[in-house]
This record gives sequence, C-alpha cells and structure tokens, in this order.
Amino acid sequence: QVQLVESGGGLVQAGGSLRLSCAASGRTFNNLVMGWFRQAPGKEREFVAAISWSGSSTYYASPVKGRFTISRDNAKNTVYLQMNSLKPEDTAVYYCAARSGGTITSTPSLYNYWGQGTQVTVSS
Repeated sequence: QVQLVESGGGLVQAGGSLRLSCAASGRTFNNLVMGWFRQAPGKEREFVAAISWSGSSTYYASPVKGRFTISRDNAKNTVYLQMNSLKPEDTAVYYCAARSGGTITSTPSLYNYWGQGTQVTVSS
C-alpha cells in the first residue's frame, strides 16, 4: 500500500505561481511512477503531468506544457508540481497518483494509488 498526501494548494491570482507537493509513504518510492491529475467542477478528471521513477522522463498535457514542471526527490519520497503563469482555467482539485511498475502514462486507470486532492483556485 502507498499513502499519498498532497499539499500546497490555495488561492492565487492569474499569472501567479504555486508549488504542489505530494508526500508518499508505505512503499519504496523510487519504484513508483508518479502523476498529477486535476478535476474541475462538472468535468472529468484529466491528466496533468507524470514522471518516471528515476525522474529522467516526464510527460505533460498540452494545456500545461511550458507552464508546469513536475519533479521528484526520491530521498524525501516527494513529488512536486511547480505551476507558473496560472490561468483561471487551471482551477481544479489536483490529485497526486502513483503507479507501481510500468512506464509513465496519462491513463488514470493505470495508477494504483491516489491522494485526497488539494484545491487550486485561480482568480481572474
């Protein structure tokens, strides 16, 4: 089992920045592919970014490419999502997810563990 706890969400003005963190426990972190997803009110959960166990490979959804950066610190069992140039359409609950084994993917059903989510609100 893996427990994931997100933090760092909040209210920010458009153009601002936030850094989300996701602390993992319960399993060897550096064997896990990590991902970030988000869900806005009335919409389905969508992929944001993913990172390989080593951190050498990353993958971003088109709407966030160039603005968001995913990274990880395996010594701290933590994955980060640096969000810059935030837009009102980035408003959502952001979820951290972990996949045991396999490669990075944008498919939610391939992730085995999920955090509870953290709210990000971007005002115009």
